[in-house]
Amino acid sequence: MVLRFFRGHGGDGLDHVQRQLLEMLANDREAFDAATSTLLSGGDPATVGPALRATDAQVNELEREIRRELVVHASVHGAGDIAAVLVYMSIVKDVERIGDYAKNIFDLAAAGVDFREAPDRPTMLRYRDRAAEMITESGAVFAGDDQDRAHALLAEADGMLDTFDELVNALVHSDDVAHDAVPRALYYRHLKRIVAHLMNLLTAVVMPVDRLDYLDESVGGEE
Repeated sequence: MVLRFFRGHGGDGLDHVQRQLLEMLANDREAFDAATSTLLSGGDPATVGPALRATDAQVNELEREIRRELVVHASVHGAGDIAAVLVYMSIVKDVERIGDYAKNIFDLAAAGVDFREAPDRPTMLRYRDRAAEMITESGAVFAGDDQDRAHALLAEADGMLDTFDELVNALVHSDDVAHDAVPRALYYRHLKRIVAHLMNLLTAVVMPVDRLDYLDESVGGEE
């Protein structure tokens, strides 16, 4: 892994940071599952909302803890681990943003969107299921330093971004009424951003520091 290559003698501290990062991803998956189930399977937003917000608060607190630990780590270990610290500082924001986009999906359900009877629900579920699996798989790849699997996931994710763009563009140019087209376009847009942030995480497995996030930039990435 690129991170292990850059580590000096402070590996134990950075291993703890990695465990916290994986905990963030697990919380992201929990929030994503809750949000998409509410939107696609009719969960009660009033019931799901408080638990989802609590999970997101845990993600945010872990992000702050990681950043504090990285600052301390850099001050203790100096230049030997600075590249690894920079990598973690970059990707922890990507992991945090996945939770934010899960909240955005939940917000659609909270606003009254209900796709339970939608004719295109099977398509929505298929992309939901794959995005959910990719959250978990990306964590496993990151933890296991699996460069081959990282390259394969990056290639698949890149294709998914193109697919989501095509779906959104088709909705933009469709004759569907706004209350049908807009929620679908937002749903696929949020899925795209989740996958793009996972790509940024995976770049830490296969790319040098100066090329982190470059895949996201190459597809017109935004926060």
